[in-house]
Amino acid sequence: QVQLVESGGGLVQAGGSLRLSCAASGSTFSIAFIGWYRQAPGKQRELVASITNSGDTNYGDSVKGRFTISRDNAKLTVSLQMNSLKPEDTAVYYCHAKKFNGIDYWGQGTQVTVSS
Repeated sequence: QVQLVESGGGLVQAGGSLRLSCAASGSTFSIAFIGWYRQAPGKQRELVASITNSGDTNYGDSVKGRFTISRDNAKLTVSLQMNSLKPEDTAVYYCHAKKFNGIDYWGQGTQVTVSS
């Protein structure tokens, strides 16, 4: 089992920045990659960014150039720096981890609201 706990969401004006963090615990040794998804009301959950054990990153098209994902393997945390936020970034952001055996784990979610 893997437990994921997010922090750092909140309310920010358009053009501002927020930093999300996700702390992983439990059987983290077999995580293939970890990252963030988001879900806005009435929309499907979508990939925001992910990072592998070797540091390879993947970003959703809508956040490329604005968001940066990073990980601290010693502290078992992954962070998402979000800059130049737009109202359309408003969503619940979920930390996600996938193990090498294909099992998915999700955090409880943290709300990000960007006002215009």
